[in-house]
Amino acid sequence: MLFASTVINYIDRQSLAVLGPYLKRDYHWTNQDFAWVVIAFRVAYAFGQPAAGRFVDRFGTRNALSLSVAWYSVAAMLAPLATGLVSLCGFRFLLGLGESANWPAATKAVAEWFPPRERGWAVALFDSGSAVGAAIAPFLVLGLYHAFGSWRPALAIPGLLGCVWLIVWRICYRSPEEHPWLSVDERALILDGRDVGRMQLQKVTWSHLLKLRPTWGILLGRSLTDPVWYFITDWFAVYLAAKQIKLEEGILAFWIPFLAADIGNFLGGGISSWLIARGWNVIAARKAVIVVCGIGMTLLIPTVFTANLFALTALFSFSTCCYAAWSTMALTLPSDLYPNAWVASVSGISGAGSGIGTILSTFLIGWTADRYSFEPILIGASLIPLLATAAILILIPRQGETHSA
Repeated sequence: MLFASTVINYIDRQSLAVLGPYLKRDYHWTNQDFAWVVIAFRVAYAFGQPAAGRFVDRFGTRNALSLSVAWYSVAAMLAPLATGLVSLCGFRFLLGLGESANWPAATKAVAEWFPPRERGWAVALFDSGSAVGAAIAPFLVLGLYHAFGSWRPALAIPGLLGCVWLIVWRICYRSPEEHPWLSVDERALILDGRDVGRMQLQKVTWSHLLKLRPTWGILLGRSLTDPVWYFITDWFAVYLAAKQIKLEEGILAFWIPFLAADIGNFLGGGISSWLIARGWNVIAARKAVIVVCGIGMTLLIPTVFTANLFALTALFSFSTCCYAAWSTMALTLPSDLYPNAWVASVSGISGAGSGIGTILSTFLIGWTADRYSFEPILIGASLIPLLATAAILILIPRQGETHSA
């Protein structure tokens, strides 16, 4: 269910990225104009996540994610009412606000249901929905665009998927303490896998969390790497057009990097779980994946030297695979390091950092692409993840002590 919500989440948000070249053409937008529409979503998404994290911790995963999906599904279906740049920015803002709870809620659900040795796999599964959704979106959205001859149905119809998901979620999901489908033995197995001592710590403030070094490690890590992913998801269609590659001709190139990201999610989760099973410390196993994949993301640099579709696809695919494995580790760390009652709050704080970093990078991408080219952007997107990797290594202790500043 968490995987499905993430797929739908990404189809809704990726619809704009796929339609970007057509909207730019029809409304005579510059790259900077398009950037403002992307930024409107990112502002709501960034500043909504800390609040969403606290909301999830207070009202529970089931209710919080229900409200989130209902909200962003309605926002997606209302988007055809937009009449231009400003109104479309407004609807994308509402969409971002609704979608901001997905990752904090999913991370908390993983902490509720899985022991540390299995969390990497669980996070990989739900987070892979972002790559699957991004891969499905071009086919679905372009199909709707050509079928109706307008961008409006292509934005609205995917919103119906969330309404179907919501019904199934309300039927299926409960916490392990309450779920009627669990046997007594299953419930005991799940609850015994938790750190009961840490679970008793219920109250925490943002100021307390921000005094902890690991919080800053996760925050800086996501703030510096997530903009690379969002550059690819938000701008890849526009980038291909700048390379004189039509989206219909390059749809394979659009799809393969997201498939590679899907593989990266499971590689990251699988390798870290494999290391833990062989006696590695949990945090050391996560860091090992982060180091290798931080280096792997530098493969975006060679893209500046080629316009060959196959070479571009291969380089972007390797980078997105490494990013996804890196991201899986970063998303798993809050459940490794903090009590369950804090997990969504920490995830929300790091999500806010990710959003702020993405807002700044989106503005710079639009400005740079209009005045120069995408080449400086690609070089920066290759090198900045190395700083994020360093932040994780320096600020997060090997054993993950987090409860004192």
